[in-house]
Amino acid sequence: MLVKEIMTGSPRAVTPETGLLEVVSLMCLYRFSGLPVIQDGKMVGFIAEKDVLHKLFPTLEDMMADGLGSVDFDGMMGKYIDVVNLKVKDLMTSNVISVSPEDHILKAASTMVRNRFRRIPVADAGELVGMISLGDVHKALFLASVSAGVKGR
Repeated sequence: MLVKEIMTGSPRAVTPETGLLEVVSLMCLYRFSGLPVIQDGKMVGFIAEKDVLHKLFPTLEDMMADGLGSVDFDGMMGKYIDVVNLKVKDLMTSNVISVSPEDHILKAASTMVRNRFRRIPVADAGELVGMISLGDVHKALFLASVSAGVKGR
């Protein structure tokens, strides 16, 4: 079974110039864990919840100098408004890992597991054509097994 058979087509995407307030709104309202970033029809990045939240944490250098006990977690929460005033280009991952619509679904699942992703963009010649999640793969495997007559125990 191929990725193109189970992927979600026409996924929501943002541009490098999109404000993070819009992105985090989409993430919270629609439960997106991340969004592809496109420019001129090509995928140029990916912005994930972890990219946004990571910006709140102290740097390793700060942690080594001050120690974990001195971290002001309430103060870190106050920095959130500064983070959401940034643009996608300020925090996005540029080296995007994607899968092809012609890949086998288990190859796509393997790529997601290896990279600790729950979902991954599907690209054809650099153009975003869909998204696929581990849940999509699991559901496809389940349905294929049921239709093949595999019985539960």
